[in-house]
Amino acid sequence: MLTGALAALAAALCWTLASSLWHRLPTSLSAVQLNLLKNLLALVLLAPALALQPWRVGWDPLLLLAASGVLGIALGDSLYFAALRRLGTRRCLTLDAGGPAVTAVAGFLWLAEWPSPLQWLGVGLISLAVLLVARQKPERSPAAGLAVPAAAQRLGVLLALGALLCGSGGALLARAALRAGELDPLQSAVLRLAAASLVLLPLLRGVPVSPPRPRPAQRRWPLWLAATLLGTSAGIALQQTALQHLPGALAVALMATAPVMALPLAPLEGDRPGVVGVLAALLALGGVSCVVVG
Repeated sequence: MLTGALAALAAALCWTLASSLWHRLPTSLSAVQLNLLKNLLALVLLAPALALQPWRVGWDPLLLLAASGVLGIALGDSLYFAALRRLGTRRCLTLDAGGPAVTAVAGFLWLAEWPSPLQWLGVGLISLAVLLVARQKPERSPAAGLAVPAAAQRLGVLLALGALLCGSGGALLARAALRAGELDPLQSAVLRLAAASLVLLPLLRGVPVSPPRPRPAQRRWPLWLAATLLGTSAGIALQQTALQHLPGALAVALMATAPVMALPLAPLEGDRPGVVGVLAALLALGGVSCVVVG
């Protein structure tokens, strides 16, 4: 239980930092192309660590992990990147953190995992924190420091909710695969990334060989590498560890603390959480305590 809780919180921290880096990355690539390239880079980074490990996987866990990668990474991350450009790090993470309720209901119906009353209270507190932060509007555009058009905000919210549903579905599929197979978290992460990359691979033709350089000129590779290491490599491996040791709803609830961790980064994007943001942080911390203790 403790291992799973620590892994989930570490995954939330990795995704928070990675989201901030992806937000700062100047690029002309689409959200789907950016997703494909970060998945391929993550596979290159993870492959050497797994080359000498024994692989024992049946068809059922393999198909579940492949479906999890397509739904949660290929589709979910593409929607998330598109929402991140419109909403900024804190609001996007907050909407994406609404997954505990979705995962709890689906986990009960599909995996027969029912949290205790205290853990349900924790999920409720985290969900309330998500609601409070989601009602706040950013003062400036995440990208240009300008007022965000209402239509772009509404589209961003829809994209973030789509990413939430895809991520929750992918997490449940991965949880089912880890229960049915003998793979460790890193191996399952590689299989998910490989399935997502295979589906998105045809889009590689649309990636320019020499993309336009940002103005003013900036070095993009350090940000790209750091964001991939934190969010895609370490983040997914820690997520798989959490799903292996915790019921799906509880793992997602702990990983939903990412928007609280994003509060200190908000001023860098022209976003001021205010008193409501601090209250949401306290509610989320109380929810995390209930989930772990319960």
